[in-house]
Amino acid sequence: MILTADVATDPATAGGKGAALAALRAAGFNVPSFFVVDASAFTGDPDAPQPEPGLPAMLATAADDLGPGPYAVRSSARAEDGATHSHAGQFATVLNVARSDLADAAATVWASGFAPTVAAYRDALTGDAADPPAIVIQQMIDADAAGVAFSADPVSGLRDRVVISAIEGLGEALVSGEKDGEDWVLDAGDGVLTAPENPSVLTPDNARDIAALARRAEAAFGRPQDIEWAITDNTLYLLQSRPITTALLPLPQQDDALIVLDNSNIVESYPGLVSPLTYSFAVYVYARVYRAFVRLLGVSEAEIAGHAAVFDNLLARVDGRVYYNLGNWYRALALLPGFTLNRGFMETMMGVDEPLPEELTSAIAPPDPKGWDRVRDYARVARVAGGLAWSAIRLPQTRARFYRRLDVALARGYAHRSANLTELAAEYRAIECDLLDRWDAPLVNDFLCMVGFGLSRSLLEKWAGPRGLGFHNELMIGQGDIVSAEPAQRIARIGAMVAAKGFADTAAALGDAEIKAEVDSYIAKFGDRCTQELKLESIPLSDDPTALYAAITAQAARPAPPRAHAQPQWPSLIANPVKRQIAKAVTHWAKARVRDRENLRFERTRVFGHARRVFLAMGRELSALGKLSAPRDIFYLTVDEVLGSIEGAGLGEDLGTLVARRKAEHDASTSRPDPDERITIRGAAIAVPVATSAPCAPTGDVLKATGCSAGVVTATARVIFDPRTERLAPGEILVARSTDPGWIAVFSNASGIVVERGSLLSHSAIVARELGIPCVVGLKGATGWVKSGDTIEVDGETGTVRKIP
Repeated sequence: MILTADVATDPATAGGKGAALAALRAAGFNVPSFFVVDASAFTGDPDAPQPEPGLPAMLATAADDLGPGPYAVRSSARAEDGATHSHAGQFATVLNVARSDLADAAATVWASGFAPTVAAYRDALTGDAADPPAIVIQQMIDADAAGVAFSADPVSGLRDRVVISAIEGLGEALVSGEKDGEDWVLDAGDGVLTAPENPSVLTPDNARDIAALARRAEAAFGRPQDIEWAITDNTLYLLQSRPITTALLPLPQQDDALIVLDNSNIVESYPGLVSPLTYSFAVYVYARVYRAFVRLLGVSEAEIAGHAAVFDNLLARVDGRVYYNLGNWYRALALLPGFTLNRGFMETMMGVDEPLPEELTSAIAPPDPKGWDRVRDYARVARVAGGLAWSAIRLPQTRARFYRRLDVALARGYAHRSANLTELAAEYRAIECDLLDRWDAPLVNDFLCMVGFGLSRSLLEKWAGPRGLGFHNELMIGQGDIVSAEPAQRIARIGAMVAAKGFADTAAALGDAEIKAEVDSYIAKFGDRCTQELKLESIPLSDDPTALYAAITAQAARPAPPRAHAQPQWPSLIANPVKRQIAKAVTHWAKARVRDRENLRFERTRVFGHARRVFLAMGRELSALGKLSAPRDIFYLTVDEVLGSIEGAGLGEDLGTLVARRKAEHDASTSRPDPDERITIRGAAIAVPVATSAPCAPTGDVLKATGCSAGVVTATARVIFDPRTERLAPGEILVARSTDPGWIAVFSNASGIVVERGSLLSHSAIVARELGIPCVVGLKGATGWVKSGDTIEVDGETGTVRKIP
């Protein structure tokens, strides 16, 4: 009548639950000790079951082998916990049973097989007659936490989810429905998709351990499982496992393709949530511009056409945020002449913080050329080098032609005020044709800037050691004609005027003709500049100059001009006159390319500003036609959807429904933290999980990153996430996730800058060097590590940031 764990393997005698526990124990799972009482151990009337002779003594002996009580006494019917019907909750369970009460508890469970609820369940689902269950007697776990877990989602049917419900103490109250549990959902990679805002029962590590246990049970039985578990003294136990009986979605075909997404670089251009219109516009711009880039470097039209999917998918959008698809960037680089000859240098062109996985790079990179193939590669590289040299010589003329095209295109900038939809669509097509498809000057200059900056930095490090790197940063300072620094210089000048004339704030000062003329001149030139200026949905200064007024008012209280940096002395760094002249020439050439890079990026801002005005005018017209509720609803549509509704390629007329759905998606994305900076998935890009918890902030009192503007400052820190609604007091140190040219009004008040993202050539670094503000970029987690009001020390040369008690 007693079946020990090693022999309770047949559901015909041990029942479904008992046989499953025996299989789990044999497979090495941490299952509390148990034995099974055969259903034949009791006979007679269910209202007064009679134990077979000798059963109480047998139970006592078997209990001695389990160890001290109390015990859990559960049912294990033949059809229970089966693949078709679980019988969950139909039979009786008795917990915390003393050794002396085992026979009575077992009789109670045996008799529950004849209960009316069981009969009704079987009539509805199986039609089987009443059948007493076998009985599992198991060592009771004094649980700190317990609950259930499903290795697939029984509601949605998704098989790449683990659903967990947890409760403090014993799980019986949860299973019976008396109490609600704490719910968690994890994806196949152990990413937490859903979790309580303030969990009290489980930690994320607990949840991952339980998810792993559920998956192991599924692997052991070969089908998705519904498990019960318990944790005591930090030890996880599996109490039972049965098949999920609800219908699940079919398993997708195995897809092991590796996709690596990264936003460590692009976040400076597209921080935070990005609208569908901006994203689709950016996808088009990147596809067109980088086709032109590889064409410039000698890639044939046939190769470019054969890799159309690569260029059309350089970007990805994850929960509303923009990422680089690094695999496709690497594929584009692998097309370049000389890639196999200088693979390491080519990889650094990607500008990401972490290298790509070897699995991805080895699958994409072409084999090293041998023999004549190698000679041909060198010949292609020489031809491209010659072409680039010629492009460098002709860069002034190329740049002048680019500016002329830009001026002609933007001269139409105000036609949108009275244009109809057909005219607006034609204007947008002109932007594509005249500007985006002929982006030659910025492309040539950006590439030469990257080469020149890297080469000059390498020469100074090689010939001057560590001093050379700091020296290199100093040489990038003081470019008076860099347009990125002009806003801060103008704000300082206007602020000085406001202070000299005794005005309390900028709003009052606008009554002065001279000050108003300066402000109007600023907006006329920099009206398209704003926070997150490459996002079409951003509101430019020309529409809302509030941030400009606030910066001028703050500057009026801080009349001191930006600090000037002393010019470094070449002879003290490099004694050899030949090397000194070479390094000097290369570095000054690189300095000019950095200046042109920033100036040309300002022109990009003007192009995006023009596109913004055209799209808003389209929104105005579609709203007038009743197709949109408001003009700004257009930002929730893609470029193709907008143009398709005008030119005829659209799929439907109900734009409002699309907008409503995407607004809901935007609100959901807003409520979630930013996904990880680097995301690695297997299979299709749509499988990317959403983030549910923010990364942990770094610890310690001293952190180090990239110093990019020399100087040391100690001051109060101010963490700013949105400069449109938050202000920096004069003399405070700005701490931010990322910055863009629209932050210049904030920079004008900063005594130091610390940014989580960026590099030596990022906008914050260049402008900080120009303004002489100590700056550290690439300090991961800075906005969580530093709190507003903390006193910190920023060393812009060494990259060290220190908390001061």
